[in-house]
Amino acid sequence: MSETKRPCPICKSSVQTPEYKPFCSARCRDKDLNRWFNDGYALPGRPADPEEIAREQD
Repeated sequence: MSETKRPCPICKSSVQTPEYKPFCSARCRDKDLNRWFNDGYALPGRPADPEEIAREQD
């Protein structure tokens, strides 16, 4: 099976070493992790119900 070469999802450069795959380097890997920690990425969910929010604040 032939593996497709994909660019690094952060900087779009080519991935030279499999060590950090799918990223090109530790820097890009850490930058991606930082985005997850700082709410740079989000998973879709159901819309928030105002009544439910009010109950949580009480």
